[in-house]
This record gives sequence, structure tokens and C-alpha cells, in this order.
Amino acid sequence: MKRLDFVAHLQKEGCVFQREGSSHTVFVNPQNGHPATVPRHRELDIMLARRICRQLGIPVPKARA
Repeated sequence: MKRLDFVAHLQKEGCVFQREGSSHTVFVNPQNGHPATVPRHRELDIMLARRICRQLGIPVPKARA
């Protein structure tokens, strides 16, 4: 999955940018306060995307065909 598509999904679900690290971005879900780091790669593995969504407490993005 493309990182930009995944970040758009996070923002659509209400997660907000918290800070930048050297090789990752930290997002937080303001509804429950759970943070998650998103690595700065062009492509993210779908299993990693699912794990990040589980950490934030949001639904998993739909897989594109």
C-alpha cells in the first residue's frame, strides 16, 4: 500500500499528526489517545498497515485490486 494513501486513510479516520522522527511519523488518535509510528517508506506492507490501525483503534483500509 502506498504511504500517502495510508496517511490519507489515517487522517480520514480522525488521526492527527503529532511529530516527525528521523525515519518515521507519529500519529495519534485523539478519541482514545493511542499513538502509532508510520515509517517513511514509499510502500507499506499490508500487515504493517493493519498493525498500525489496530494500535490506533481504527478500521483497516480496504485493499485495492
